[in-house]
Amino acid sequence: MKKNRIIQGDALQVLRTLPDDVIDVGVTSPPYNKQEKNKGWLVKNVVYSHYRDKLPEPEYQDGQAQVLNAIYRTTKPGGSFFYNHKIRWENGELFHPMDWLRRTDWVIKQEIIWDRVLAGNIRGWRFWQVEERVYWLYKPIAGNKKGKELASMDAKLTSIWRAVPENKNPHPAPFPLWLPARVILSILRDKKRGLVLDPYMGSGTTAVAARLLGHDYLGIEIGKEYIECAENRIKCARNELDVLRKEQELHKVEETFKSRKKSDKNVGKHREDSK
Repeated sequence: MKKNRIIQGDALQVLRTLPDDVIDVGVTSPPYNKQEKNKGWLVKNVVYSHYRDKLPEPEYQDGQAQVLNAIYRTTKPGGSFFYNHKIRWENGELFHPMDWLRRTDWVIKQEIIWDRVLAGNIRGWRFWQVEERVYWLYKPIAGNKKGKELASMDAKLTSIWRAVPENKNPHPAPFPLWLPARVILSILRDKKRGLVLDPYMGSGTTAVAARLLGHDYLGIEIGKEYIECAENRIKCARNELDVLRKEQELHKVEETFKSRKKSDKNVGKHREDSK
């Protein structure tokens, strides 16, 4: 399978052509089905160039479940997929990503809160929504749903990720570079060259993170102009090294459990095999 490319086409249709068990980790943020009208004080209504984000909700949820199951098939046992989405309301009815995530083959390993800090809306029907969700989905090995333990330098970043969204991007709904970089650093820490998937590649953020961290990528994107933008961005990936280095600094620890134990410092009730 050819790597380091972006395939133009519908995510589900392209995923069905990929072989089984080839992806190490994936990161994506799909269209949210915001009906092309939901906007706020700081956030415009999202309109994509080659996709109408305006499906009946049951059709949208079923389509997302199919895409996630196709990704599951292509992911290696022990592999992970990180799925960025949000809680939405339509005419007072709440739609939660768990509504369709629980219908997929994945083990839902963790729900991470992305605190975007800024409120996207100004109306007061509810307390202003500043968060999105990042779901860590896991493909078990031989029925083991726990998987491999994270290194302390990664786990210490907690289940709340706080940073403002990217706002200088031609794509209408990008996520910031630190987000896929955090995922790739944490999951592929000990792997020399993994394969990273993003089935809604958009402006190429996931590919840039993978390239800067020494991994291969595979993207899918329906919009031709977004692909051109992403490919140009990937060629100039080193221009974004400063953002990556700031994220890498967050993954460092001054003292590990073992070093504290060796110097007779307090280690609480952690196990001896902790990192």
